[in-house]
Order: sequence, then C-alpha cells, then structure tokens
Amino acid sequence: MERVLLQATLDGLATSLNSHALEWPELRWAVRDPRSAMGHAQMLIRFGYGPQVPATPRRPVEEVLRVDEAD
Repeated sequence: MERVLLQATLDGLATSLNSHALEWPELRWAVRDPRSAMGHAQMLIRFGYGPQVPATPRRPVEEVLRVDEAD
C-alpha cells in the first residue's frame, strides 16, 4: 500500500483512506475479489485530483537532527 500511495503522489493524485465502510458485512462482501471466497478487503483507497495547496512548512533539519562526529 505504501508503494501505491507514493506512486499516486508522484503522479499528482490525492488519496484518502477509508476502512469504516468495511465494518459492515454487506459492504465487505460487495468489495471482495469475485474470483475468491477467501479473505476480505482491509482498506478502501480513494484517488483523485484536488486543488493545489501550498506545501506544509518544514523545520530545518538542524533543529530536529543532531549528528555527533566520530573521533
């Protein structure tokens, strides 16, 4: 799933995750693999294009990471 989400980001897609709907047995049955009666979906992923927004500000690396030089 990590690779799918990262690739979607690289392709300019927005994603959202939803597992709440799968708590209903009727919906779990509807989204299962029709070729297999085993298992059930764990997560729904919604893909789409959203409005462009500014990037989230980040703190400088020096504020959050300290590297000690080896003697």
